[in-house]
Amino acid sequence: MQDSSAAVSQVSLLKQKLNAAKLAIEEIHDDRSEKLRTLIRFLGHLSLACKGQNLELDNRLAKLRHHLQGFEQIDEALPELVGIERLLKAQYSQTMTSLEESRNSLSRVISQIQRVDSAPDEIKKEINYFKKDLNKPIHTIWEYIPKVEQVIGFYEQMLQQKFANADDHVILPQHLILAKELAQKISEIEFRKEQRDQILVMKEVLMGDIKLNTLLESYQTILSFLLNNIAREKTASQDFLYTLNDAISIVRDVVNNTANNNERSQQIKTQLNKEINLRVDNADGIVDDVDDIIALKTELTVQLASLRDALNRKEALETREQSLLRKSVESMKKELSSITKEANSYKEKLFEHQKLNLLDPLTQLPNRAALEDRMEQEYRNHKRFNSPLWVAVTDIDYFKTVNDSFGHSTGDKTLQVISMALKNSLRESEFVARYGGEEFVLLLPDVNEEHIGLLLNRVKDKIKNIPFKFKNQRITVTLSIGAAQVMENERIEETFERADAALYKAKNNGRDRVVIDI
Repeated sequence: MQDSSAAVSQVSLLKQKLNAAKLAIEEIHDDRSEKLRTLIRFLGHLSLACKGQNLELDNRLAKLRHHLQGFEQIDEALPELVGIERLLKAQYSQTMTSLEESRNSLSRVISQIQRVDSAPDEIKKEINYFKKDLNKPIHTIWEYIPKVEQVIGFYEQMLQQKFANADDHVILPQHLILAKELAQKISEIEFRKEQRDQILVMKEVLMGDIKLNTLLESYQTILSFLLNNIAREKTASQDFLYTLNDAISIVRDVVNNTANNNERSQQIKTQLNKEINLRVDNADGIVDDVDDIIALKTELTVQLASLRDALNRKEALETREQSLLRKSVESMKKELSSITKEANSYKEKLFEHQKLNLLDPLTQLPNRAALEDRMEQEYRNHKRFNSPLWVAVTDIDYFKTVNDSFGHSTGDKTLQVISMALKNSLRESEFVARYGGEEFVLLLPDVNEEHIGLLLNRVKDKIKNIPFKFKNQRITVTLSIGAAQVMENERIEETFERADAALYKAKNNGRDRVVIDI
C-alpha cells in the first residue's frame, strides 16, 4: 500500500516537473521568436541604410531577410552573413577612401577661395581656421556634410558682398528679352502642383519691370525646380528597380531551394523504391524457400512490416515535398503580386508623365512634340492609302496688343478659349496642336480641294464670332490661316513650309483671311 502511495506521489511530482518544463520551453520559444523578430527589424533598418550604395549588398541583405523567416532556416542564412560582412568591410573602406578624396577636394577649393583678394578680413580668418581643421581626418559622412555647408557659406558671404549692389546695374534690352523668353518657356513646362502658384507669381514678375537680381533669382529658382523634379523621377525609377531586383532575387532563391529539395527528395525516393523492390523480392524468395506455413507466415509478416514502413516513409516524404512546394509557390505568388503592383503603379505614373509631356500645359492641346508624332502618322497614312492630306498654320492677329493692353493673364485666357474653339471645330479624325506662342497647326486628312477653303473659313469665322470682353470692352479676335496640300513625292516638312509661307501672305494681305497654296 505504501509502495502504491509512493508511486502516485512520484507520478504527481513528475507531472509537475513536466508541466514546468513545458512552460520553460514555451518561454524559451517566445523569447527566441522575439529575438528573431528584433533581428529581422534590425536587418530591415540596415537594408534601408545601405540601400543604393552597393547592388550586391542589397541583394545579399534581401536574401538574408528572406531566409530568416523562422529559426529552422537560420542554418541556411548563416553562410550569407560571411558574404555580407565582407561587403560591409569593403563598403566601409570605399567610404573612407571617398571621404579622404573629398577632404582633399575641399582643401583645394579652400585654397582657391584664399586667392580671392577682395574677401573681407573676417572671412579670411574663418577660412584659415577652417583649413587647419581640414588637416584632421574625416571619419564619417556626418562630419563631412557640415564642412561642405561651411564652404558654401564662405561662397555665399563673398558673393553677397560682391553683388550687394547688383540691383544698381543698368537693365539692358537683352535682359528684358531674356525675362520675356523665360516667362514664355515656363508656360510651356508642366510643374508639380505645389510649385504652380510660385511659378504664376514669377511669370507675372518677369512680364513687368524687372531688376537684374530678380531675373537671376528667377533663373535659379526655375533651375532648382527642374532639377528637383528630375531627381524625383530618377529616385522613383531607382526605387522601382531596387524593388524589382529584390523580388527577382527572392524568387530566384525560392526556385533554387525548390530545385535542391526536389533533387534531395528524388534521391530518397530512389532509395525507398529500391528498398521496397528488395522487400518484394525477399517475399518472393521466402515463398519459394520456406515449406513450413508458420515459418512462412512469420517471415512474410516481417517483410510486410518492413514494406509498410518503407511505404509510410515514402508517403511522408511526398507529403513534405508537396508542403514545401506549396510554400514555395505561395512565396513566389506573393513576390510576383508585389512586383506586379509596383510595376502597374510605375506604369501609371509613366503614362501620366508621357501624357503630360505631349500636352501644352496652358491650352491642354497637343504640343509640338505631339504634333511631330501625328505628322509622321498622317503622312504614312497618306502614302499608304493615297488620300489627300492638308497642313494648315494659323496665327492670332494682333495678339501682342491683347497682352500689352489687358495683361498676360488675359492673353493666357484668350489662348485657352481659342484653343478649345479650334478643337471643337474639327472632326475626330482631324488634329490641332499649339505650335508655340499664338500659333497653331492643323492636320486635315481626307479633305478634297474644293472643300478645304470652306472648312478653314468656317473655323476662322467661328473664332471671329467669339464675344470676347476685356475690362467691359468688346474685342474681336481674328485668325490668319495659311494651308497647303501634301503633293506627290513631297515630304510633309516641305508642305509645312509652304503652309507657313501662305500664312505670311495672309498676314501681309490684311489678316483675318485664309490663303491656300495651290
